[in-house]
Amino acid sequence: MKRMTRILLFAIGLSLFFSASCMAADAAGIVKMAFDLSDQDRDKMVELWIPYPVSSEYQDITGMRVNGDFAESAVYADKKFRTPMLYARWAAGAKARNLTLSFTAVRQEVIRRDFPQREAPLDPADHAMWLGPSSLGPIDGAVGELAAKITKGKTTVLAKAKAIYDWTCDNMYRDPKTVGCGPGDVCSLLKRPGGKCTDIHSVFVALCRAAGVPAREIFGIRLGKKEVQDISTWQHCWAEFYLPGYGWVPVDPADVRKLMLKKNLKLEDPQTAELRAYFWGGWDAYRVELAMGRDLILNPAQQGAPLNSFGYPYAEVGGEPLDFYDPASFKYSFTTYNLTGR
Repeated sequence: MKRMTRILLFAIGLSLFFSASCMAADAAGIVKMAFDLSDQDRDKMVELWIPYPVSSEYQDITGMRVNGDFAESAVYADKKFRTPMLYARWAAGAKARNLTLSFTAVRQEVIRRDFPQREAPLDPADHAMWLGPSSLGPIDGAVGELAAKITKGKTTVLAKAKAIYDWTCDNMYRDPKTVGCGPGDVCSLLKRPGGKCTDIHSVFVALCRAAGVPAREIFGIRLGKKEVQDISTWQHCWAEFYLPGYGWVPVDPADVRKLMLKKNLKLEDPQTAELRAYFWGGWDAYRVELAMGRDLILNPAQQGAPLNSFGYPYAEVGGEPLDFYDPASFKYSFTTYNLTGR
């Protein structure tokens, strides 16, 4: 009887463990984005572009709703990266300029570490978009020299990417004084390697590309874990590299460094090793992908310069851009309503 009881308890415990694991592997929430541009100059036209989430392999976006007093709105994509965006316009003279965008997001935890024993050949022509430089991410000069030094003796894409990931974790650090997610100015960051997520992943991506490894940044926003949570400043950037014959591999050295700072960890601490192991080939579920690409020309095209990145909403008043790093003056708020485990 005691033996049977122990077996039942073990089975129940195992069931609860796997149930908890499955629940933890997904995150879900309603995201509401609210914009109020009414205080901007009424004599000028106002245009707003918002990164527009869509369903993908790792996320399911449903219940999309757009409301507002705009003169026109539509969903478009840029021509180069096919990044979707919601565009809205208010004519000069409009007394109010309000828009709300809401949707339900279900996001999966991503774990991809079952790498093949033998690596397939890489055809650079197939991934030219993710091997070239950007305006703030060159792949020659000091960047190319450093990439060659880091990957010396490495003959495979996987080995090169891992060496660059390890170097990034070892040498970059999170600087909480950085505005927003950081601009990702790689040459400046090689001289002073402190910044936030876009900074850290811009360095990772530029070094990968310089070493012949296709790589790219992904821009999005974190989901809240509380019942209701303000996520207006929760933008996040992460990265992935392409392994031939396998596909895109997730990485997030920026979250390694963020959690090291938060938990006051050193590089040699065991918990740091655990974080590095997890974010090599892994992303947690509390993030929603919004955009991809650097130096974007929006659709319809903005009058300002190409957009360094599109992780934040972008607006122009009479052709002049607003500061998207300042939600108070821009007047936008993002809120999540947690649905995880429901």
